[in-house]
Amino acid sequence: MKFFDQILELDEQLFLYLNSFFSDFFDTVMLMVTRKETWVPFFAVILFFIIKNYRSKWWLVILFLALTVLLADQLSVALKETIQRLRPVHNPEIENLVHNVLRKGGLYGFVSSHAANSFAVFAFSTRVFRNRGFWFIMLFWALIFSYSRIYSGVHYPLDILGGAILGWLIGLGTYKALMFFEVHFFLARNPRIENTNLTNKQCGAIFLVFCVLSSTVFIMAYILHHYNYL
Repeated sequence: MKFFDQILELDEQLFLYLNSFFSDFFDTVMLMVTRKETWVPFFAVILFFIIKNYRSKWWLVILFLALTVLLADQLSVALKETIQRLRPVHNPEIENLVHNVLRKGGLYGFVSSHAANSFAVFAFSTRVFRNRGFWFIMLFWALIFSYSRIYSGVHYPLDILGGAILGWLIGLGTYKALMFFEVHFFLARNPRIENTNLTNKQCGAIFLVFCVLSSTVFIMAYILHHYNYL
């Protein structure tokens, strides 16, 4: 029990250290990064290539992708309510030391739903597409999306790690379920999901959209601060 308390104390100290690096400019950046709406074009282009590459099976891939997100989101919420670890912004011992951006969120934080959702999508989509460049893009997105929750003051590093592990396991599980479902019910239809990869050209298009979105976030933050809109 003492060892567990020491882990939580180290987690708290690491959180306070990471959360201490902030500025008004990056508050705005992270506020946009942490919003799911910011990444809609990014996921729209991924869905486009799912439809393009998997033709008659596109709906099956998207169905299991939706199931992946649903399971990650609901299981992470269930764990929050079961474990009931207070978020940093609700912890009376350190709440006055926390840099919080905009909202405090719910009372409990373990595990992070942002981390669970993003790493579930990462684990599932990178196995579906099997492209090295796409793997790095999705990992980087999942990391910055998750880190934005530490920056915002609403999750400890262990919340993020726990959510990432949960999401990764769910993504791996739903991908295996997709393979099982295809083999037993849709094997005769082409193309085989297991044998269909994302091309480097398509990966380049996804990377371009990611870069444009990231640049837009920084440009918007600069404009808002330069003209004193915030």
